[in-house]
Amino acid sequence: MTIKTDYEKPIPLKNQDNHPYWDAADQHELKLQKCTACRSFIHPPGPACPSCGSPETEWELLGSNISATVYSYVVSYRPFLPGFQHDLPTIITVASLDAAPEVKLMANIINCDAEDVEIGMPLQMTWVDITEDRALPQWIPAKK
Repeated sequence: MTIKTDYEKPIPLKNQDNHPYWDAADQHELKLQKCTACRSFIHPPGPACPSCGSPETEWELLGSNISATVYSYVVSYRPFLPGFQHDLPTIITVASLDAAPEVKLMANIINCDAEDVEIGMPLQMTWVDITEDRALPQWIPAKK
């Protein structure tokens, strides 16, 4: 599922550590950094593994059908920056990936009423096309 919208918010910048993550997101896929020494996922991506300190990393493609559960969340009723005022209330979640529960991703839950969100709620990743060549991973409630 892909959602098209006019985008007014800051666009996340690609850098040498995170560009494979964003390149995959732009293709509506999830790719995560992984340590080749201890096999731990590294998110957010960085220059070395926070678990063992190894600078040897690779990228693992998890695909486009990504499910998770709500690990934690907060509902914001104030815009953080200009452009966020149209998204209120904003549901910001930390979601635990079903395929790799040790990985927690932060993103918004969209197309959902704030009062319907709860810890353990199943989610499905979707991508919001913010420009012709940039997409943001977001979460929607999973169909039961």
